[in-house]
Amino acid sequence: MKLNLVPARTGVIWVRTGLQAFARQPLAFISLFFFFMTMVSLASQLPLVGAAIALMLLPTMTLGLMAATAQAAGPEKPAAGTVFLAALHAVRSDVRPMAVLGAMYAALFLAVMAISAIADGGQFARVYLLGGQLTREMAEATEFQVALWIAMALYLPLSLAFWHAPALVHWHRVPPAKSLFFSFVACFKNFGALTVFGLVWAGVFIGAGIVLSLLATLLVALGAMGVGAGASAAGGAVMIGGALVMASMFFTSTWFTFRDSFQGD
Repeated sequence: MKLNLVPARTGVIWVRTGLQAFARQPLAFISLFFFFMTMVSLASQLPLVGAAIALMLLPTMTLGLMAATAQAAGPEKPAAGTVFLAALHAVRSDVRPMAVLGAMYAALFLAVMAISAIADGGQFARVYLLGGQLTREMAEATEFQVALWIAMALYLPLSLAFWHAPALVHWHRVPPAKSLFFSFVACFKNFGALTVFGLVWAGVFIGAGIVLSLLATLLVALGAMGVGAGASAAGGAVMIGGALVMASMFFTSTWFTFRDSFQGD
C-alpha cells in the first residue's frame, strides 16, 4: 500500500465525481443511507448502551456506503440491487474488524465527551448523546460554549483517524489499530485537498439549504392560505427529504477521497 499525495484542487474533483456516482443510482444510495440511519436510530433507543452501540455502527455505515459507491463508479451503470448488495457484502465480510473499529470509535468519542464535561459538568454531552433539551440560557452559558469548542477541537483528529479507516480495513486488510494511524497520516498529508473538499461541500449544503428553505416556506405559506391540501406538511417533508439526499451525496463522495489517497502494491 502506497500513500498518494494529491494537489488541493483534487478536493473539487472528489465532490464532482461523488455527485456523478450518486446520479447513476440516486434511489439506491438514498435507500441505503436511510437503511443504515434507521439501524443507528433503533440501536440508540436501547436503554443504557444504546448511544454506545449507535456510535459503534457508524464506521460500518461508512464502509457500506463506500462499497456501494465503488460499485456504482464502475465503467458500466450498475443495477440498483447490485449497489445495495455490494454494501451489504462488504459489511458482512468484515464483521469482526469492523466491530473492533466501531468499539474503538465509540470509546474514543465517549472519551471526547467526557473531557468536554469537565468544562460544563456534562450538559453538552447529555444534549448531544441523550437528546436532552437545549434551552437558550444553556446555549448562551460560557461553560456550555467552552465544552462545545473542546469537543470540536478533539473531534477533528478523531475524525481524521477514522476517515479512511473502514476502507483500509476492507480493501487493504490493514488491522483496525494501524488503519487509524495510516488514515490520520493520509489526511494530514492531503489536508489541502480535504479542506477544499469540505469547503466545496459546505457551499453545496448552504446553497441547497437556501433553496429548500425557500421552497418549504412557499409551501407552508400556500397551506396557510388554504391553497393546496397538505401544502404545509409538504414543506416539512421537503426539508427532511432534502437533508436525506444531501447526506447521501456527501457519503458517496468520501469513497473517492480514499481511492485517490492510497494505491495497492
